[in-house]
Amino acid sequence: MFTSIDYDKFRALRVTHVATSFEELIKDEANDTLTPEQLFLTAVDDALKQRRHNRTSKLIQQARFPIPHASVAEIDYRDGRGITGVRMRRYAAHDWRADPTNLLIISPSGGGKTYLACAIGISACLNEHTVTYARMDDLARRLVITRSDGIAHQQLLNELSDVDLLIIDDFLTVGIDSDAASDLFAVLANREHRLPTLIASQSGPSYWVEALPDRVAADSIVNRLANHSRTINLGSLDMRKLRDNQARADKNHWE
Repeated sequence: MFTSIDYDKFRALRVTHVATSFEELIKDEANDTLTPEQLFLTAVDDALKQRRHNRTSKLIQQARFPIPHASVAEIDYRDGRGITGVRMRRYAAHDWRADPTNLLIISPSGGGKTYLACAIGISACLNEHTVTYARMDDLARRLVITRSDGIAHQQLLNELSDVDLLIIDDFLTVGIDSDAASDLFAVLANREHRLPTLIASQSGPSYWVEALPDRVAADSIVNRLANHSRTINLGSLDMRKLRDNQARADKNHWE
């Protein structure tokens, strides 16, 4: 069996998990028929799976999804929602770094935009893409606050510009000031033709042009978002209300 000195060597080589797994496999009598080479390769596979799990878990945590367990497999595909399992599985397996096409998710309040955006974003993390999720009002606030620190402000702009998939939820549900709009323009200009942005909103591009404070910047922002994009129109079903009704129908529900 391995000694503490051996484990110091494994740690230096950053293969401690391989050694631990290999030792456990050797101790298991069920593996007596396997060769040392087979046991070692199994240990390597286990270590690679663990590293990938740790890496994707960290990506999900860093993205700060409001629904961290959202899943494409759990999406409700009932009629009237404008989505299918086939289409969503394509988004779940999508290579966002290779395709800078934006994605717009449009529906009224309660339509399930946030859940869908989180499910797609988490799938991207599981495929080892970097993702940043932000609600528009929070993002605008962060942009304004960091303007007092030039270095922090530029770091935030760089982060938003270079993340594999940028998700902006509740887009223009409330208005933003001209400084935040200017920063948004800079971010989208930096991402154009390089990396995609996912927008979830209650309104569409025609409203965005009117809602943004500067008409010239508005045209540029909306042009960059809408003209090279795919769109999911979730329809008018109120999924929040449907879930509430289902909860009330449960025999264990009480008020």
